Order: sequence, then C-alpha cells, then structure tokens
Amino acid sequence: MAVPGDPPDVPDGIGGADDEYRSVVFDEDFVRAARLQEFSAQERLGEHSRAVRSRSGWGGGDRSGSRRGRQGLALMLVVAVAFGAAVFMGLRSPYVAPPVSHTDPLSISVVPLAPRGAVPGGRPAELYGASPAAEHRVGAAGITLPPVRRTAHFSAEQVVSALSTAKDYLVQSSLDPDVLAGAATRPVRMLLDPDQVTQFDESLGRPAPDGRHAATGWLVRFDPATAVLADSRVRVAGTMTAAEAGPDVLEVATDHTFVYAVRPAVAGPGTDGAAGRPAASLFTVRRELRFRFDRQDLGLGRAELFSAAVLAGPLDCAADPSAAFRPLLAGERASGAGPAVTDPFRTGRPHTGAGVCGVLSASAQPSPATPRP
Repeated sequence: MAVPGDPPDVPDGIGGADDEYRSVVFDEDFVRAARLQEFSAQERLGEHSRAVRSRSGWGGGDRSGSRRGRQGLALMLVVAVAFGAAVFMGLRSPYVAPPVSHTDPLSISVVPLAPRGAVPGGRPAELYGASPAAEHRVGAAGITLPPVRRTAHFSAEQVVSALSTAKDYLVQSSLDPDVLAGAATRPVRMLLDPDQVTQFDESLGRPAPDGRHAATGWLVRFDPATAVLADSRVRVAGTMTAAEAGPDVLEVATDHTFVYAVRPAVAGPGTDGAAGRPAASLFTVRRELRFRFDRQDLGLGRAELFSAAVLAGPLDCAADPSAAFRPLLAGERASGAGPAVTDPFRTGRPHTGAGVCGVLSASAQPSPATPRP
C-alpha cells in the first residue's frame, strides 16, 4: 500500500527508469498546490463549461499558498499605509512653502516749504534753543517705541520686531551722517524688501518728481555742493503705531520731525562769530512713513515701505527736491518763483509730485530775539 509521499506506481513498459517524470512526487501537497483544480462531479453538472478552475494566488487550500497570500496582502497594506501617511503629512506638515509675496511700489510725496522772509542764522545751540525743537531729544533717542501688545494673529515679540525694524530704517535714512551727506545708500537699502530694491536703485540713480522715484522720499540727504551739517546732534520727535493690516501682515505708521543745523558747503560772508565759520540755520523735515511686514520680513529684519509723505523747508519752490535737499541758508530768501512747471500733456512717468509747494510757517523757525527757556 502506497504511503503519502511515495512516488505513484507506474506500469511496466511505460517510461521506465529513465522517465523524466519518475522523480516527481504527486502526493497530496503537490495536488493541493496546483494552480489548476478540477471541478467536482456535482460542479460539472452545473452551468460550468470548463473542466478546471484556477486557484487564487491569495489564499489556496495549502499552507504555503495561504502563507504567500497573507504576505502579499500584508505588503499591499504596508504600501497603502505608507502612501496614506505621506499624503497626510503633506497636508498637515508645519513646513508649509512660503506664499508668493507681492510688494507694492512706494508712493512718494515731497512738498517743499518756502519761507516768507530771510532765513534766521546763528550758532546751532542758539537756534535750537529758540525753536520748537528746543525740547526734542537728540538722534535715535527721539524715536521711541510705543507700548507693545500682541494682536489677534501676531505675538508681542513679532510686534516689537516690526517696530524695531521701522526704527532702524528711520535711524539709517534720517540720521546716518554718510547718508545725509549723499555718500552712502547701502545702510538704507539693506533694510528694504528685495522686491523694492529695483525701485530704490532707480530713485537714487535717476530721481524724478513723479510720485515713485524721488530719492528724498526714501531718505534724507543734502546736496553736498549746497549744505553740510553744522551740528551732528539732530533733534527728533514723533510717534509710532503698529496694527494688523490682515492675518499675515503688520503695518507700522511713523510720523517724525527731524531738525538739522546746516551751514553752507562753501564759506560765505556771514559768520556766527567764530573765526571764519559761516552761520548755521535750521532745516526741518517731517516724514510720515508707513511700513508693511509679512511673516518672512519679520524673521529677516526687513521692511516694505509703501507710503512716504515728506514736508521740508526752508526750500525754494522753484527748486526740484526729488534728488536732494538744497536748503535756503542763513540770510537767504525764497526767489518768489512758483513751483516747477508741470505739463499735463507730457507722456511718460506721471508727475504726481511736481508743481506742489507750501509756505513755511514763521512759528516753525527760530526766533533768536525771544529765546526759549
């Protein structure tokens, strides 16, 4: 009697010892592992037209087939779980790509203020003491940060960062001696959003009173051939505020008055009493600047300057202040000529800032005869 696992009996004369199938063991395991399975007699009586059916590779009757099926199913589950995890992490990852930013060009307004009479002259200390700037602080100490509170979408630290960057911009663009002398622009340029650098460079290289390209909208600088500082201790006073302009944007508004003591670049006949030193006069610049900060700007310590409104005097209305300021100095008077002529039919850049001039109030100038305490 044959034992399972023994080769089946083969009648004599069929194949013989050299038959290639002699070594094949057609035991129960071999039959169960077969890919084709014959339908039973009952199944063949039904609607089946085929005599055999294919076994599924996922499960079969034998242990090895079942094990292979389970392994394949497990592999598919692992792949599905990994794919789902990748999709989930992609949607919920904190490392979100920064949004594409859009920076608006700076809008500039520079209005010269002409005096009604001669410009008062004297020593810087005397002039400051007899002017509204007598109580103003000196330099960066006059640019103070307001009380800081968090907003709906920004922490107190982020608000401080925006205010501090705005202050840095004011210090570099209004108080740096090299910037004031027209010898440097990099300290200001480095604080700007990269999207504004092109406009800044164009304004400094080809200034124009078109509401977009006045160099004196970006910074304060004097024509070195006309005037130089007579005292490095610039008087400053003003305010700063910060508020949300949206869930991802902070806006800082600044309003400061800077008072400079200047003297002629070339010595003239008038002196202040010191040997050969020309008399000084005061030049006042009021700058209302508005900044925007997105989250990337806050992290990098840079700003988007989107509005600059400037009043400066004493100046002659006939002079174009877009490139640099040419103050009327001690003893000088305005020419009486009106502001620069504007041609509304001229095409090209819009001349929104041309043809505008104001009158400098007498109370804004020093009165040495009645010095302030």
